[in-house]
Amino acid sequence: MNILVTGGAGFIGSHACEHLLGQGHRLTALDNFEPYYPAEQKRRNIAVALVHPNFRLVEGDCGDRATVSALLQTERFDLVLHLAAQAGVRPSLADPLKYARVNVRGLIVLLEALREHGPRRLVAASSSSVYGEVTPAPFREDAPCLEPLSPYAATKRGAEIFLGTYHQLHGFQIIIVRPFSVYGPRQRPDMAIAAFGRKILLGETVRLFGDGSSARDYTYVSDIVAGLAAAVERFPVEFGIYNLGGSVPVSLSELVAALERASGRTAKVQKEAMQPGDVERTCADISKSGEELGYAPKVGLAEGLEKTLDWVRGELRREGHAA
Repeated sequence: MNILVTGGAGFIGSHACEHLLGQGHRLTALDNFEPYYPAEQKRRNIAVALVHPNFRLVEGDCGDRATVSALLQTERFDLVLHLAAQAGVRPSLADPLKYARVNVRGLIVLLEALREHGPRRLVAASSSSVYGEVTPAPFREDAPCLEPLSPYAATKRGAEIFLGTYHQLHGFQIIIVRPFSVYGPRQRPDMAIAAFGRKILLGETVRLFGDGSSARDYTYVSDIVAGLAAAVERFPVEFGIYNLGGSVPVSLSELVAALERASGRTAKVQKEAMQPGDVERTCADISKSGEELGYAPKVGLAEGLEKTLDWVRGELRREGHAA
């Protein structure tokens, strides 16, 4: 297929691009290199894909109608893999309007361009954060998701609702995936595992929010990418929502202990109060994804942390640290 990937230079996006290129697809990645974190990291992310003959990078914003319309009129795509978003739970508390503008308005701009020019076939990434605090674990896709705890989560749920509306009104074929706590090489520097690993390797203090009992369903990036690729290639339904998780929640205390084992170092820990917007526990029910997408996570936490820390060490050496 010929696929347009929004957010293609990001953490998940760059891994997805490499995988899909390996499957023989042609890709155009659209990324605006928004400075939420250094653009240089994104450019390193996409370096492998850039030399592939079936890949091209377009620098632009998927929330800009002129940019998207021009792109859709110059090339015929079979499908859009929509991964672009303003990410981060805690920063969304400080600037909810920006998150609404990017994650909801930006999606609508994209959908309107697709309604005019095509294709009307999308795989779109949402987030496990839409489940909030009141959904019983393990989280099932048919949960109502009416009480997200952060503006980020609310915008991702709002985006899901708009995707459903375009399916009903305009005949779009849409698959929504909800990734759970993705980690691995190229992870954003503000995310827990990359941030904790970096601080442990540098001997700096790790700030833990809460008493250490909060738990996340950490999922290695290659497993998420396998789920995305299955959604793209199988597309089993006209409209569907699928969890992509590891289904094995790990507490914050257990995560730090696992990072200590993987790094061979002892963490310096400073505990602080739980932060607004954070949920106590996430856990994916992946039975539907397994049945309809063939999704089956393969990378356990120990293996995933080893690979992630190898990447963190490389980043530290590139910055001039002895890691």
